[in-house]
Amino acid sequence: MEQVKENKMGTMPVNRLLITMSLPMMASMLVQALYNIVDSIFVSRVNENALTAVSLAFPIQTLMVAVGVGTCVGINAVLSKALGEKDQVTVNKTAGNGIVLMAASYVVFLLIGLFGTRTFYLSQTTDGQIVQYGCEYLTVVCCLSFGMFSQFTFERLLQSTGKTFYIMITQGIGAIINIILDPVFIFGLFGMPKMGVRGAAVATVIGQITAGILAFLINKKKNDEIQVTIQEMRPDKRIVGQIYKIGVPSIIMQAIGSVMTYGMNLILISFSSTATAVFGVYFKLQSFIFMPVFGMNNGLVPILAYNYGAGNKARFIDSIKCGVKYAVAIMFAGLIIFQLVPDVLLRFFDASDAMLAIGVPALRTISYSFVFAGFGIVCGTAFQALGSATYSMMVSIARQLVALLPAAYLLSMTGSVQNVWWAFPIAELVSLFMTIYFLVRISKKVISHIGEE
Repeated sequence: MEQVKENKMGTMPVNRLLITMSLPMMASMLVQALYNIVDSIFVSRVNENALTAVSLAFPIQTLMVAVGVGTCVGINAVLSKALGEKDQVTVNKTAGNGIVLMAASYVVFLLIGLFGTRTFYLSQTTDGQIVQYGCEYLTVVCCLSFGMFSQFTFERLLQSTGKTFYIMITQGIGAIINIILDPVFIFGLFGMPKMGVRGAAVATVIGQITAGILAFLINKKKNDEIQVTIQEMRPDKRIVGQIYKIGVPSIIMQAIGSVMTYGMNLILISFSSTATAVFGVYFKLQSFIFMPVFGMNNGLVPILAYNYGAGNKARFIDSIKCGVKYAVAIMFAGLIIFQLVPDVLLRFFDASDAMLAIGVPALRTISYSFVFAGFGIVCGTAFQALGSATYSMMVSIARQLVALLPAAYLLSMTGSVQNVWWAFPIAELVSLFMTIYFLVRISKKVISHIGEE
């Protein structure tokens, strides 16, 4: 088999390696979180129904991200493991097949955008203005999602070989373009037509398309550890199977978030559309806390997969410990912020008195789950890197479907929307106990044997 040179993921001190690979990802994902928040801040200036419409779109957007990121988790793990094993043929075939799989994913959401948006909104509300705003927004996001899928694919190829600095550039430029274009298209500045909610969607997809093109060009010029030709893009059952063995549980795990948000929207809208808007705002705000953890996590994935493939148990374990330490610290900072200034956060979204009355206790209550979530995110990454993504999927199902939605529904029967928010800490405790159980199990069966013949 062809040989590849030793990568820094097998030689650099673990703490410095994780910081080096994660900081660019964390910075770029902070910018991503910022433009998600800015999107909603500008939309809230249209009116509260516009903010509710964008909030109700979240399940479909979550599903798109689930398919894209989940497939990329599979690509990442298979490709980085092949790098650790010095198997250049598998490296190239994994990259080529990954590109084809992401193109197929786009076609699915193109069809949803063309034929499914109105049905989706009518299943949640009969308010004509919310439905109209929602269709305008979601149709653009789905039909032009090829930019998002391209960005995911080519950024993850850079990530798989440890070149995370370039991802900071692509995501940062894409996000900045989105932030600049949001007010231009929403409010019709500089002679542009006033597009309202549709303008927010147009700004988003232009940013994604730009980032996708940049990531492709950087791969061509800078990522010499991967060489993709048309031949490598020919579907290979073995490679596709390996990608989806890890990727499908990850897709399901993240798609469960789509089901959860859809279910929560139905529960909350039975109280008021304001409660649904608060839930949407919470998801935008929490992304500013979770995104740095996911950025750190994205830097951790190839490190774990590489050292697993290279049979280096000590580096694998040290990487997990470093990841947990940083994730819990970030989430604790988020907990403090949500406890101290929830009203300040909500006022960024032009919150009415009614929204503040619901939102302030909501943010404080939900944030109790943050620290537990940081631990679970890193452990889930370790499960995926070891080829046991099913564990992560089971934890996610238990947290969001078995625990959170039923708890939220039962608490809603008390007649108080404030009680519903306690479903989040309850679900995170269930997740914590399951994660610890699976971590002990996989430590005995797999981690303790890394490097053995």
